[in-house]
Amino acid sequence: MSSLPTRIPGPQPAGSDAHVDDAAWDRRLRIRSPSARWIGWRLRALVLAALVGCVAMFALLRVVTAWPALDATLSLGTNGTLQVSGPTAPPIDASGLVDREGRAHHIDALLLQRSARWLAGDADRIDLARQHDVLGAALAAGPVRLTDGRGVMREIAVRPRGAAGLGWTFWLLASLALLLYLVTMVVVLTRPEPRNVLYALMAFAQIGNLMFVAVLSTPTPGWPPGLMHWEQILRTLFDLATAAALVHVTNMHPRRLPQGDLRALSGWLLALGLTALLGAGRLGHGWWWTQGLAIGGAVLTIVQLSWIRREPPHPLAHQLARLCGAMIVTLVLLTAMIAALDVRLHAQAAFIGSTVWLIALVAMLLMLPFLSRTQQLMREFSLLAGVSTVATALDLLFVAIFSLGNFASMTLALFIALALYAGARQWLVSQFVSQQRLTTERLFERVYRMAREVQLHPGDVLEQWTALLRDLFDPLDAQPVARVVRQSRVVSEGASLVVPIPPLGSTPVAQDAIVLGFADRGRRLFIEDDARLADRVVDLVTRAVAFDQAVERARSEERVRIAQDLHDDIGARLLTLMYKAPTPEMEDYVRHTLKDLKTLTRGLAAPTHPLSHAVAEWKSDIGQRLAAADCELRWSFTYDRDFELTVVQWSALTRVLRELVSNSLAHARASRVEIDASLQRGALDLTVADNGVGRRPEAWAHGLGLGGVRKRVKQLGGSVVWAENGEHGIVCRVAVPEFVRVGDS
Repeated sequence: MSSLPTRIPGPQPAGSDAHVDDAAWDRRLRIRSPSARWIGWRLRALVLAALVGCVAMFALLRVVTAWPALDATLSLGTNGTLQVSGPTAPPIDASGLVDREGRAHHIDALLLQRSARWLAGDADRIDLARQHDVLGAALAAGPVRLTDGRGVMREIAVRPRGAAGLGWTFWLLASLALLLYLVTMVVVLTRPEPRNVLYALMAFAQIGNLMFVAVLSTPTPGWPPGLMHWEQILRTLFDLATAAALVHVTNMHPRRLPQGDLRALSGWLLALGLTALLGAGRLGHGWWWTQGLAIGGAVLTIVQLSWIRREPPHPLAHQLARLCGAMIVTLVLLTAMIAALDVRLHAQAAFIGSTVWLIALVAMLLMLPFLSRTQQLMREFSLLAGVSTVATALDLLFVAIFSLGNFASMTLALFIALALYAGARQWLVSQFVSQQRLTTERLFERVYRMAREVQLHPGDVLEQWTALLRDLFDPLDAQPVARVVRQSRVVSEGASLVVPIPPLGSTPVAQDAIVLGFADRGRRLFIEDDARLADRVVDLVTRAVAFDQAVERARSEERVRIAQDLHDDIGARLLTLMYKAPTPEMEDYVRHTLKDLKTLTRGLAAPTHPLSHAVAEWKSDIGQRLAAADCELRWSFTYDRDFELTVVQWSALTRVLRELVSNSLAHARASRVEIDASLQRGALDLTVADNGVGRRPEAWAHGLGLGGVRKRVKQLGGSVVWAENGEHGIVCRVAVPEFVRVGDS
């Protein structure tokens, strides 16, 4: 119902074509400034429409301020009579009015009622129109002559109403009508299409209602003859046209329904036909017919929206159904309360109740075009308007049915309304604001993990980013698109959110953005808060990846420095010690130690190690150690593909193998060591078995050696288990399910 761009691809039914037209995407996702969007005829048309609205408002002000009004105040007397109080004369309980020809006309407290539209009885509406017509004719002729029950006559002066006699209610309602008018023109001019035209029909109907109520709310009585008659007919037409337009628009938006045109045509025929019959006076109980048709149209609207909410769900249908449900509840409650009132005793209360409900309806219309961009102020205003309607209806109920005093009924109604507000506010906000599935702690953990994965696997940026957005917003669908966007945008009236893909990895990503369709599994709309959250997460991930890269560079530089120091200092000392060794065995031991140091420093200095080279080094190193101890080696290491080991992977496996082999030699005194390793589909399975004297591994005390093995295997994300190897020896099994995806932690 708004002027936002039309729907972009969200969740597609099975088998549907999700192809996106390039030109359409260019139009939908192009970033344009607000001023550029309005350059051309739209801006000129909007300025002209604003001028027309202001001129019409000034013309109405001129007529209303110039029309003669009674120089007195009307109120309800103690006995239910009409009391007229002049500025100088004492009050009079008026029961009659004498016109210019000397004819007497009966008047009573019904004259306090300001609207014929909200009178339930046919006779009351006719009598109200007659009394106001009599008063209007008398005001146009000059001083008004009123009589009381005893026949005493008194003249009441007549004066122009003037701007000071309009009252604050007039200015409030007139300003609200002008605001709705301008918003409607913006919506229609932005995108002149059938659904927005129907929205304009509803808005203009309620603008008419607002202007009628504004004029009739002036504190000084007196309006032209015939106004009440036309007020009843036109406001009935306005309300029925609103119901028909609501049924019509929900047949085509947010999705077109089958046989929707037939239902829409039936709604319009019923609305126009009922208005014609009521205007001609050929239909009894007209107020009940009007209320029934208006409520029936709203119920049919909810049924249609519920139909739309079926698979695939649409969040806009959810929001509209909730809003319509709230309006139906308040309308039914207000209808029941006004029907139970004695209009002569509670005319002012009935007028206030209907006016508050009208303001709530207008607030909903103002909010409709901006559901995905609704700000806190608009949400609070709409909620307060609805709760005020409930409070007014409850006040009428307590007065009419329980005969409570004004103070007691208002206090009780306000207490209940405030309780409803406190309970309903959180529910309403939760329908628009994201129920963030990730806590702050989990979000930072998720961002950090993504930064590490991007560092290790630059080609998985799209997959990692999509998974993070799914955790944040739980959309029904996420589609990558090759369209450049500078920041996140809510499109398609809140049904979709376009989020840019941050340039994180060294490998370029073919797509530039991701389109998320239908937040929280289609239960709510995307709003601007979601776009801002997505942009903040983009910035956070970008900073995290940059920080992680800086840390990794620092680690690499520090490893190179340590390796260089070890090579230059410890290596030189070992070399000197080897030359001065007192025995050949000591020289050979130092030579092997120097070779191990050379392997360690080379591994620290290199950022990555090919798996094939590392396997060859491990086999050579272990073979030499076992050969020196006269121990047999059985070696098997298979892998489905060669890849680059990180420093963490290379260092962990090197030290695990050395520690396990050292245990077999030093503690188990084994004569044979079997090493069998397999790396298939990213999963590493390593087995080191010996035939030594070791038994009952569950009773071992895990010191630095075994504890170090456990720590390094856990660092790789795997598990390690020791068990007895048949009748002789120990077997150690290491399993790392995702060895190729493990990062440096």
